[in-house]
Amino acid sequence: MADPTPAHALDPAPGPEDAKLATLARATRARTQAPAGAAVRDLDGRTYAAADVALSSLHVGALDLAVAMAVSSGARGLEAALVIADALPDVGAVRDLAGTGVPVFRADTAGTVVEGTTT
Repeated sequence: MADPTPAHALDPAPGPEDAKLATLARATRARTQAPAGAAVRDLDGRTYAAADVALSSLHVGALDLAVAMAVSSGARGLEAALVIADALPDVGAVRDLAGTGVPVFRADTAGTVVEGTTT
C-alpha cells in the first residue's frame, strides 16, 4: 500500500464526484450507526455504499464491502473510493478490482477529506 498523502497534495485531488461519495458514505454510516462507512464509484459512474458489518460470525470492513457490492453488480473497475473511518484501511480490495492509480480518500465524520492514497 502506498503511504497516505495529505488530501491537498493528492494527484488527482478530490473533486465534485468524490464529494458525492462522501455524502453516500456518511449517510450509510449514520443509518447503521457503524464505526465506518464507505462508497465507491465504478467505471460507469455507478456508486455503491456500505458500512462495517460486525456480527458474531462475520466481520467485513466498509470499504471491502462496498467493493464486493460493486463486483457483485458487475463492475469491471473503479474510478475512486472514499471511506469515513478513524484510519485509512487496507486498499487491497480496491486494487484487486481496479488496478493501480485509483484514488482512495479518507474523510472525517463531516465528510471532509483528510488524507488519501492511490492503489
